[in-house]
Amino acid sequence: MKTYTEYLWFETKRRKELVHITPALEEILVRSGIREGMMLVSAMHITAGILVNDNEPGLHEDIMQWLERLAPEVPSYAHHRTGEDNGDAHLKRIVVHHQAILPVTDGRLDLGPWERCFYGEFDGMRRKRVVVKVMGEEA
Repeated sequence: MKTYTEYLWFETKRRKELVHITPALEEILVRSGIREGMMLVSAMHITAGILVNDNEPGLHEDIMQWLERLAPEVPSYAHHRTGEDNGDAHLKRIVVHHQAILPVTDGRLDLGPWERCFYGEFDGMRRKRVVVKVMGEEA
């Protein structure tokens, strides 16, 4: 089995943002040379996550509003006693989760017809990274 690793770096313009990363993942898969296997996509920061869903702006707005209702940006989190102000971002990351495993079949991401992958940023405007590890067999 072969493995291949690359990193994606992000510094979002907004504190909370969804970034479509499927095209970058497809490019990494081509560079990996792997034809059959899995791609692990994992946010390497405790206030960011990885989502797989539709690339539709209204849905993205719904997702962000839903996450805000679940973990509102309020000053009352115990975490804020440490001097931080991002308690909500940590909770949003738990709901979204930190990683996704995407199947690779015949050298392509084997996603459903509407599935796309997104980096979910919940405390942005600073440099963060995602590890992409492709594991499997070459042709």
